[in-house]
Amino acid sequence: MTSIAAESVSTILVSCKQTRFHIESPNYRELDIEGLNITVTSRAAATGKGKGKGKAAAEGTEILNNAKLRLKAGSRYALVGRNGSGKSTLLKAIAEKLIPGIPEETRVSILQQTDLSDANSDDLPADGSSGRGGPTVLEDVVDKATAKSELEQEIELLSAGVSSTEPYAALQALRKLRHERMQKRLFILDKDARLRSGARGLQARKALVEYEKLVAQSASLKEQAAEDISAETLQTEIQEAVDMLADLQLQVEPSRIADTESQAKKILAGLGFTEASMSKPARSLSGGWRMRSSLATALLQETDILILDEPTNFLDLLGIIWLQRHLQSLEDSAAPPTLIVVSHDREFASSVCTDLLILKDKTLTYFHGDLPTYESAQAEKKVHLTKMKEAQDKQKAHMQETIRQNLAQGRKKDDLNKIRQAKSRQKRLDDRMGMQVNEKGGRFKLNRDLAGYHYATRAEIEVPHDERPVTLSLPDPSDLRFPGSLISLEGVTFSYHHRHRSPKPQPPPVLQDVTLTVSPGDRIGILGLNGAGKSTLIRLLVNPSNTTPGVLQHGTITHHPRLKLGYYSQHAVAALQTLARVQPDLTALSLLTRETSSSSSGGGEGELLSEGDLRGILARVGLPGRLATDVPVAKLSGGQLVRLELARLLWRRPGCLVLDEVTTHLDYETVSALRAALRAWPGAVVLVSHDRWFVRGVVEGVVDEEEEGDDEYDDGDGGSDGGRAGEGTAGGRRTRVVYKLAGGKLVELEDGVRQFEEGMERRVRKLMGG
Repeated sequence: MTSIAAESVSTILVSCKQTRFHIESPNYRELDIEGLNITVTSRAAATGKGKGKGKAAAEGTEILNNAKLRLKAGSRYALVGRNGSGKSTLLKAIAEKLIPGIPEETRVSILQQTDLSDANSDDLPADGSSGRGGPTVLEDVVDKATAKSELEQEIELLSAGVSSTEPYAALQALRKLRHERMQKRLFILDKDARLRSGARGLQARKALVEYEKLVAQSASLKEQAAEDISAETLQTEIQEAVDMLADLQLQVEPSRIADTESQAKKILAGLGFTEASMSKPARSLSGGWRMRSSLATALLQETDILILDEPTNFLDLLGIIWLQRHLQSLEDSAAPPTLIVVSHDREFASSVCTDLLILKDKTLTYFHGDLPTYESAQAEKKVHLTKMKEAQDKQKAHMQETIRQNLAQGRKKDDLNKIRQAKSRQKRLDDRMGMQVNEKGGRFKLNRDLAGYHYATRAEIEVPHDERPVTLSLPDPSDLRFPGSLISLEGVTFSYHHRHRSPKPQPPPVLQDVTLTVSPGDRIGILGLNGAGKSTLIRLLVNPSNTTPGVLQHGTITHHPRLKLGYYSQHAVAALQTLARVQPDLTALSLLTRETSSSSSGGGEGELLSEGDLRGILARVGLPGRLATDVPVAKLSGGQLVRLELARLLWRRPGCLVLDEVTTHLDYETVSALRAALRAWPGAVVLVSHDRWFVRGVVEGVVDEEEEGDDEYDDGDGGSDGGRAGEGTAGGRRTRVVYKLAGGKLVELEDGVRQFEEGMERRVRKLMGG
């Protein structure tokens, strides 16, 4: 069975095996699809004349090859795979039912990754000036989740016909509504006919042809002249119109809508919306808040399969923990939906999901448990198979030497027994060597585990090869020449004032009496809810001279005279995307070349770097070879854009990195590599992040079980106990401290991330009435 779905610039080609047996009552929350193939190719390649589907697929990027997609009803899956492996493409194919075998009646709700170009995670618009009019946020969520506006349009159409004094108005409204519904059904049948091939495809195309005739008849009835309609037909269809109107009105009766609105309010509140922000126009929301609104819609819908692609992007820790609890609570419902989650946040995914769905090497594998357990199990399996293979290779070499000696002696002395013995051992060597355990982990038995295939040999013991690890390498900071603090804030109070005189009172200061010192090698974590002022504090740390439109009311901010500072903004990816739209031919290497050249020629902070130097910098952050030189920035994924922005910071060899939500858009492996690289880096790090696992590793120095004993991850400061300070940089103390920013105050958390997390847990319990 084959499917083709066109996008603006690419096409998804899907094919799979499908059972020939008809299932009367399928479980729409389950999927069991064999031989799944998914390829992404250009629209030109897919629609080119004279090209078959096979040739179009060969010219595209293969995502899956002969994979098995198996989802159990009500299970919660974390979809794991590296950036660019095709996770979003697979989710799109499921959501749009492009995969033959997914019944059209299956209800699929999906949250797709938001367009990053206008995303803003910190600030909800203060008013609706940028988009007055239109539905409010609450109305928009309820409407999209329930198709309320569509039902109201149908009710309006029938109501006008039924209440009209025109005798044929009700009949005409009924026929118009029927025809519109039939056209929607025709679209589904047409899609079904394109998805299927073989006997089932022939049957689907016959059904399509028959239904097209019915639609044509409906169109002619809609245009039928009044004088050709009999009185009996008129009376019958007027009654049908009245009955249909009553059914539709039941679906939008106030009590039902009130229940839905009440649930929508709870979800929106959990995701950070206040009562006032729920009443603002939906079109006034910034990108980050639109994503939260879309997430609320997905959670509110009644669905069989719920797909969430990076739902924690732009959520603060309060929203993340609320979402965890909400998704966990679905298990208690009568028919919990099957959940598929993609998230770079390890703690979120591990707490929500019971199973892993691993997309690797163009196939899908499954594991019951979380990611750390899977990684541990894979490591143990590799050790076991390695020992088994080494022992068997030794045994095999011994047997081969014995066989050689027996054959030589038998032929020399014409001893048939020796020759038969050698052949018997050779047969055993050929048939009985290989895996000594079956797929379930029990002892391998030839007559059971290869039943019906006794002539076959056992599979060779294959020790899994480690996938090429993601590595990130940070250059050592440049020399400061003389000691001193890198950044110092003393008693800083900062506020945003109205530009013009206004009767409204001035807002309270965003930061109040903030004191913070960053010394060489320090690890500083800043936690807080969205809107608490974290980004304002970061901007003051980075560039205290640029405070517009805010005012530094009092306090001092000083930098070390020779400090080179690297600042990763939470809007860095969006800024690169905007730049790429203006300059579509811009590549990572050409961007770095331009920036290093302008800095050197203008007497800036960097020396002129050669092309080889720049290639090396890009390779160290995961953009090697042609990815840096040939692929336009516009075609880089979100994770690759993060790497490019890091390269733009690192070529200057900064002594302090200020990172604001740097893990957004990165996959598990890259987040782990960046965590390890930052933990071992001798420079100072100021980190703002909602990823608890990442902050624990970078700031608190927590070392995971699989990292213990690895010199690459050892920074030598004894920070893994979560202590505040330890021996870090040469000749100094490395400070490790986590702060909470709330109400304009910067407060040190003695218990670090755990203390902040416990506070958010209490708020979530209160919010959910627990």
